[in-house]
Amino acid sequence: MKIGVVGAGAVGAATALSLIERGGTCREIVLIDRIAGRAAGVAADLRYAAPLSPVVDVRAGAYRDLADAALVAITAGVNEKSGGATDRSDPQGRLRLLDTNARVYADIVPQIVAVAPRAVLMVVTDPPDPLADLTRYLAGHDRVFSTGTLIDSLRFRVHLADRLRVRPSDVQAMVVGEHGTSEVLLWSSATVGGIRVLDLLGAEGRPLDAVRAEIEQSIRYANITIIEGTGASQYGIGAVSARLIEAVLRDERAVLPVAAYHPGFDVTLSLVSVLGAEGVVRMHPPRATPEEHAALERSVSTLRAAKHRALHIVDEQSTPDAG
Repeated sequence: MKIGVVGAGAVGAATALSLIERGGTCREIVLIDRIAGRAAGVAADLRYAAPLSPVVDVRAGAYRDLADAALVAITAGVNEKSGGATDRSDPQGRLRLLDTNARVYADIVPQIVAVAPRAVLMVVTDPPDPLADLTRYLAGHDRVFSTGTLIDSLRFRVHLADRLRVRPSDVQAMVVGEHGTSEVLLWSSATVGGIRVLDLLGAEGRPLDAVRAEIEQSIRYANITIIEGTGASQYGIGAVSARLIEAVLRDERAVLPVAAYHPGFDVTLSLVSVLGAEGVVRMHPPRATPEEHAALERSVSTLRAAKHRALHIVDEQSTPDAG
């Protein structure tokens, strides 16, 4: 199968590398970037690694080369560092990138849909959830999802595992809502071996509220911590993107906290989602406490406002006498 990656920057390159390393996920990867030389350079670099994995062709291309792609991952746009979204005290967080990246998507998505009308579209660019709403609007179909809060959920599991001195793979914990500052950590359902994480943390003797606050701070601003050290958050989200592509291409019906449009909430957000060949095929609200439900409603309100902002930006841009 062929997949496309639009945007050959740090995240796009990390996604393509993770696909190669997973092995056997797809047969062809087409990289597209507004700077053609960058796509060509990344493709050349990756091609030299490809012989270490099952056969996969990696090449730079143009939008016309996305014809017959099963899935297109969109990673293009400004990131937190270049877009000025690295202030922990800024309540907008990644949403500060929305205006710029909505305009990027208004250019990209129609070109993808024109040549690959049946492709599933996976939004990776920040902020992914309102950009997925915009992509759905521009594409005119529902085969659109974003990477959502899967990366946040993995971070949650890692931090809990560090505290409890167990393997992250043995921790079951989920983040829902926005991939951003309003995200909701579902503490009430987090478990290790069927034992509530809150009970295990409470047994350690430290004030539970303080422990929770420390972990939540680490997760909500993990991207900024990474950017401060390396300049870009790329490897974790690249691995997540590759895993999600694999789930779609294999029609796994994998249950993951990724984001898609939910008609009940009238917005794209992460819930308990079933991911298969057509994208997200089912979504279920999580089991949660009244406090967690209230937090999820606040996250939904944030996302609705962002969705309307994104649609307004694009509609205004498409008006002939705008500006």
